[in-house]
Amino acid sequence: MKKLVSVLLAATMICGVFFTSCTKKDTGKKVVGVAMPTQSSERWINDGANMKKQLEAKGYTVELQYAEDDVQLQVSQLENLIAKGVDCLVVAAIDSTALVNTLASAKQSGIPVIAYDRLLMDTDAVSYYATFDNKGVGTAIGKYIEETKALSTAKAEGRHYNIEFFMGSPDDNNALFLYNGVMEVLKPYLDNGVLICKTGRTSFEKTCILRWSQETAQQWCENYLAGFYANEKLDIACTAFDGFAYGVKAACEGAGYKVGVDWPLITGQDAELMATKNIIGGSQTATIYKDTRLLAAKCVTMVEAVLKGTEPEINDTTQYNNGKKVVPSYLCTPVAVDKNNVKSVIVDGGYYTAAQLGL
Repeated sequence: MKKLVSVLLAATMICGVFFTSCTKKDTGKKVVGVAMPTQSSERWINDGANMKKQLEAKGYTVELQYAEDDVQLQVSQLENLIAKGVDCLVVAAIDSTALVNTLASAKQSGIPVIAYDRLLMDTDAVSYYATFDNKGVGTAIGKYIEETKALSTAKAEGRHYNIEFFMGSPDDNNALFLYNGVMEVLKPYLDNGVLICKTGRTSFEKTCILRWSQETAQQWCENYLAGFYANEKLDIACTAFDGFAYGVKAACEGAGYKVGVDWPLITGQDAELMATKNIIGGSQTATIYKDTRLLAAKCVTMVEAVLKGTEPEINDTTQYNNGKKVVPSYLCTPVAVDKNNVKSVIVDGGYYTAAQLGL
């Protein structure tokens, strides 16, 4: 009897130590670890849910974790997933430079890594990268401003507009791509005086906002309006994120701006539910719609490829050099959305229902 108990205890201990392996043997399912940065943004909640749903539909077990913008927590989460012996990692990094050693450990353990929407820098452990065309996002924002304000004819017609910039986090490689896309379109108008930035803050270093903080964007805008726009109006807030647009909205309301009277053009990114409602209501002008269902689907094909030894669909093999390698990527196409096409793109596309938007 004692011998039987000892054997059972030993078996229990072994299965406890190698829990994932025992689970795999019992279920026959491979395990995918998905590391997302935060639940403070609706966008990342949707990404995680879409990824989990689509992977599970393919027969995988999914361990989905959020690090709430805590870099060390994300490192610990990834280390735990590696220790459990997951079959693949999908990583949307908070600060990818902090993950280099952890990703090296994943490679050493034979665990393939897919970068999700944020490029993993300075590592050769990453196999593929699924993202939106980040420069294209910036270009879409710039072109929306250019077309809406008819900037190409503004100089000849004696028009100019005051503009301020609110760009993405300096530790997110996507943010610089986006900024470059914005400036590719708008810099000529800054140079010829059609666009005037009264704060003089136009470089990426002066406009980037750490961790994509809505609170920082609001504080900046409040300071700008008080310090530079006491006698003039802000015409355009070029923001790279719906969260920034919320901050700008709050600052403008506090400064006495009125929708439909002197409200600035405010851009955003991600087509969050609140942002889409704000567009319908007029307190945000536009956003960049990025269908996270499509991004998740492309990432799932990458997971399947590395686990089956096949090749996924790739449409970019040149842009995304992470300092160690050019990472084969699939870039999804972003779409600018305003009140004119919100129904045809967002509602008809099944992203939100008319009821959710109050239509």
